[in-house]
Amino acid sequence: MSAASIVAALIKESPYLARMSFDLLYMYLTLGSRVKKTRKAFEEQLVLAGMAKNDAIRLSSNFELLKSSITSMLKEGIVRGNVSRVTEFADIV
Repeated sequence: MSAASIVAALIKESPYLARMSFDLLYMYLTLGSRVKKTRKAFEEQLVLAGMAKNDAIRLSSNFELLKSSITSMLKEGIVRGNVSRVTEFADIV
């Protein structure tokens, strides 16, 4: 493969790579607020079902643990350049 064909392939795929990069960045930046919103709604539903507030908070803390596990897994995958830790996500869920 010549250098010109490699450059042409990169130019051809660059809009798709840029879109995917922006989408991943957006998901990463909004994950915290989405987890916070989900956690609050989960706690409210548990309290409405009759569970004590402290127990609901304790159970909903698992959302934060899952978020931190997902973000650390993605960061390590980006740094290492592979996605071999994706199988660990199945163990978390």
